[in-house]
Amino acid sequence: MMQVVLLHGLLLLLPLAALLLYRYNGTFQYFCKMAFFNCWIVATASLLSPFAALRGRSVENMKLLRAAMLPLKHFCGIKMQVWGSEHLNIKEPYVIVCNHQASLDLMGMVEVIPDRCVPIAKKELMYLGTVGWACWLSGMIFIDRHKREDAIDVISQTARTMRRENLRVLIFPEGTRNQNKSMLPFKRGAFHLAVQAQVPIFPIVISPYWDFFSSKDKKFTSGTCTIRILPKVETQGLSPKDVPELTESVRQAMADVLNEMSANHRGDQRAEQPLLPLCAGAGAVRGPGSPQREEDTTRTSN
Repeated sequence: MMQVVLLHGLLLLLPLAALLLYRYNGTFQYFCKMAFFNCWIVATASLLSPFAALRGRSVENMKLLRAAMLPLKHFCGIKMQVWGSEHLNIKEPYVIVCNHQASLDLMGMVEVIPDRCVPIAKKELMYLGTVGWACWLSGMIFIDRHKREDAIDVISQTARTMRRENLRVLIFPEGTRNQNKSMLPFKRGAFHLAVQAQVPIFPIVISPYWDFFSSKDKKFTSGTCTIRILPKVETQGLSPKDVPELTESVRQAMADVLNEMSANHRGDQRAEQPLLPLCAGAGAVRGPGSPQREEDTTRTSN
């Protein structure tokens, strides 16, 4: 009888010990929140894939994934602020380029991704079980970064598809995750795509996560993420020889905004605690050329 009582007592103490660890140990909190974040993605992909399969491979399935991912920020204690969302309110196809810091970018991506927009991702993602299946069903474009000729062929095919199907494409031109204070050099694929399709480019800058997230320091608390959508960069009339200058001018514009946001972001207050204790915590630019910006409007998502 005494052993049963002791066993029940231990079972009651375990959740309490976990909660105390979560509250006072940053590393334990980091792993709990990352586990919840990844489990949410896998569960979402597993539950929605059968419904998406009924429609077949279609960009319209991206709406299902977006709707399922939007609530995740609440559980992770992240407050989203979006500046310049009015810039994306055009009906024509275009290319979105965005800085890439961590897997948390997914929460920022679903805040701003417009209708009929698909990301270009590394081919390895396609083989991640139900997650890869859900991405494929949503029309995501996969590229083999290790085979240059295949990558060029995918870019050419995508350029033709964009015009034919009024498709928007989102690309992370840094090519890999980067949590440093400066942006990595941009790969030119996104800019070749925009020039080939003769469609505008919309640069998007996500503010640094330093205040609330660091995979190196194993930190994942609550905080505020600001997303700024810059005015479009026109590519009409540009040719492949203009791509290097176009790439650098867009990167510099984004780097300037990132530096500005970094300076301002340090003074931001942390977001309110999340609901679940488990996860507490339009003007135009002619490119290459000088930006002509209109005043941004702000949208906050709590």
